[in-house]
Parts: sequence; C-alpha cells; structure tokens
Amino acid sequence: MRILVLNGPNLNLLGVREPSIYGEKSFEALEQLIRKTAGELGAEVELFQSNHEGALVDKIQQALHTADGILINPAAYTHTSVAILDALKAVQLPTVEVHLSDISQREKFRQFSYVSLYAQKVIYGKGFQGYVEGLEWLCATVKRKDQHAD
Repeated sequence: MRILVLNGPNLNLLGVREPSIYGEKSFEALEQLIRKTAGELGAEVELFQSNHEGALVDKIQQALHTADGILINPAAYTHTSVAILDALKAVQLPTVEVHLSDISQREKFRQFSYVSLYAQKVIYGKGFQGYVEGLEWLCATVKRKDQHAD
C-alpha cells in the first residue's frame, strides 16, 4: 500500500511560523511521525512539500500510477486552489484532507475548502494527530477496496 502525503505552502516552517496556531514541533518531527505511523500500518509513504501550487498538482497527477491514496494538507491553497481540486478529481484516489488548526474557528476566508469538495474525509484541529488519523483511515479504506476487488 502506497500513500502520497502532500504538504502545501509554509508547512516547512512548522515550529517557527505562528506556534500559537500550528504548534512548536518542527516539520521534520511531523515527517518522522508520518513515517513511523505508516510503518506501523504496513504502508509506504512518499512525502512531498511544496510552496508552489503547480508542483502539488504535478505530484497529484503522478500519483495516478504510483499511489493507492492521498493525504493532503493543502495549507493556504485549501481556500484558493481549484487546480488542486481538479487534479484530485481527475486521479480519483481515496483522499484525506488534514489541517493542523481548526479551520472552522479561524478567519472567515479560511473556513471554506475547495479540497473538501472531493476529499472523502476531512480532519482539522487535531495537530499532528490528524495525520495519524488520516493515515489510519486511508489504509483501512484501501484495504477494504482491495478486498472487494478480489
């Protein structure tokens, strides 16, 4: 089972950027947790972070032939990117959208998500634990899908 984990703009600055909102743990700590969790679930993960919308779209398109599911924190592109939404819809892979903060309690412009129009599950406000829950959900979903394919 292969899961593509995408992180959007400024997430590489975790621990530095607004720790009162995003926490004090580093991006490297997040990636370590993702790898550890994936290993425990028997999944391989490809981790990718970019501050560039087109790079994220390219990675989603490449997942069509390389991944069984996508876990994405689109960050600021959550609220602006129809291109990311369209790429997710095109590849038709099980997708979880995750956010460290509770976007429903943030500024009005942060409360709408284009990605949620496709994602089968949305997790927000749980910090790093949201990634763990997202990986667990994706792995269970992919396993069920594979069992029904047999």
